Amino acid sequence: MKRAGFFFSTLVFSMLAAGFALRLATAQQSSPTPGLATLQEKHLRNVRQLTFGGSNAEAYFSADGKKLILQSTRDDLQCDQIFTMNVDGSDPYMISTGKGRTTCSFFYPDGKKILYSSTHLADLQCPPRPDYSKGYVWAVYAGYDIFTANPDGSDLQQLTHTPGYDAEATISEDGKKITFTSMRNGDLDIYSMNADGKHVKQLTHELGYDGGPTFSPDRKWIVYRAYHPTSEKEISEYKELLKQNLIRPTYLELWIMKANGSGKRQITHLGAASFAPAFFPDGQKIIFSSNQGSTGGMGNFELYAINADGTGLEQITYSPGFDGFPMFSYDGKKLVWASNRNSKAPHETNIFIADWAP
Repeated sequence: MKRAGFFFSTLVFSMLAAGFALRLATAQQSSPTPGLATLQEKHLRNVRQLTFGGSNAEAYFSADGKKLILQSTRDDLQCDQIFTMNVDGSDPYMISTGKGRTTCSFFYPDGKKILYSSTHLADLQCPPRPDYSKGYVWAVYAGYDIFTANPDGSDLQQLTHTPGYDAEATISEDGKKITFTSMRNGDLDIYSMNADGKHVKQLTHELGYDGGPTFSPDRKWIVYRAYHPTSEKEISEYKELLKQNLIRPTYLELWIMKANGSGKRQITHLGAASFAPAFFPDGQKIIFSSNQGSTGGMGNFELYAINADGTGLEQITYSPGFDGFPMFSYDGKKLVWASNRNSKAPHETNIFIADWAP
């Protein structure tokens, strides 16, 4: 939600006790599986499937490359909770409370804390799904706040306390700044704050949805997705849906700005739903997901790469269904993402990892 957990939950869709460890056979997970990559996916080598069943998304690396943190609806869970697991998929462990809905988890670079958003303070139950009688919409639940915890889920601390949606948080590679999306001022804008939640600064002010922000490795830039309505009809519809804590994500373009909010510029003009941007480790390119050029409907998303100046668009994945939420390991050697490939049930989405071939 890098970012966009509410998107994943609306796209693909007795609780586990907090801290319940799920043990899976790792022999299957640690070895490449033939057929998981298509012939066109020339940048992906030794593709491995790390989860098997349920809805799994937003898996992001720890700085040392040994762990992944993700959101998952599995087993008896009714909505997403936060898990960690080893980079080979072994030892998945639920670290969130098991209450409410969670999204957008991330490791602090020093490995001593984790970051995620949860609605459990607003309601211990899962919030209701969006009203699809209004068409394809995303829910931006007002109950979301941002929390930190120890890597095992203990010592949960609340970072945001303002009314309305606070989520989609990521942290800079030096561990000093968090960027996130909030509706605290009546619109969905991007903010930054210190790693302890202090010194909050609003970075975007344009009418519309600005979300999914992620820092560049040198911490000088933030890439994000945006929808800025322009016509009277678009503005009216956007405001009316926002009153109901909903947005319609039909058109999202990627933007980039300096970390202080200056120098904003649009880097895609695809006329599609493009989201979950993340920088390559060298900071020169951005990887993201989009349904641009889709022949399989709204849900046919692929991974793409683009230069930070908007040139050089390249398609990375060629798999039917959904491919999204990509992140490179900090050393650039591996890519992790969520995909419908090799699914055994409708709407099943799993986490995959591959060696990256430049």
